[in-house]
Amino acid sequence: MTGLLTVVGLGPGDPRYLTPAASEALASATDLVGYGPYVDRVPERPGQRRYASDNRVELDRACFALDLAAKGARVAVVSGGDPGVFAMAAAVFEAVDKGDPAWRSLDIRVEPGITAMLAAAARVGAPLGGDFCAMSLSDNLKPWEVVEARLRAALGADFVVALYNPISSARPWQLGAAFKIVAETREPDTPIILARAVMRQDERIRIVLLSEVEASMADMSTIVIIGASTTRLIERSGGETPYVYTPRFYGVRP
Repeated sequence: MTGLLTVVGLGPGDPRYLTPAASEALASATDLVGYGPYVDRVPERPGQRRYASDNRVELDRACFALDLAAKGARVAVVSGGDPGVFAMAAAVFEAVDKGDPAWRSLDIRVEPGITAMLAAAARVGAPLGGDFCAMSLSDNLKPWEVVEARLRAALGADFVVALYNPISSARPWQLGAAFKIVAETREPDTPIILARAVMRQDERIRIVLLSEVEASMADMSTIVIIGASTTRLIERSGGETPYVYTPRFYGVRP
């Protein structure tokens, strides 16, 4: 097969944070496939075909893109942030694993991007400076019991925890339930970072103590970062937003 499929990470939104390799993949693609708002973020190019679809058809989108590549197209499947973090790269390889055996002969590449938790962390300091984990709070593809068990395990191990897909109109209660679980093991003064639309024009970042945080402060465009027991705030003069960091060491300082 002569086709090529590249899963491209668009980063957090600001085009300055799109990697040169990702830009090259987008420029050389004959066909662009992705969730509508992500496709809209890519400048139009003469002759390039664009296929936008809904957010909940990842596997169908992946199969469509693979079929285009199998017919000889150079396909770019676009994904926000990093395509390997709760995004389209896994959907593409799931389709390859379960789909047409001929797809296994395709040249499939993944161009990474800056994922939301890294963009959010950079805005406030270094909250991911120690051990951390990332998990999706959505129960669309796994039972809530699994989500809860994993969250409890991460909190019990004293990781900083980054929560993707924290809340939506279809899942209005889960973030509040998660905060209640957090309150069982973390102190009331634990920093919680709520970063919405990071590095886009409507960006909003808040640093709130666990005792004051509310689920209504977040939406589906928000990444939530829960501090560990070692995470610290550095207060600043003049009412400036404090810095947040998690030390590299744990326990006794070396």
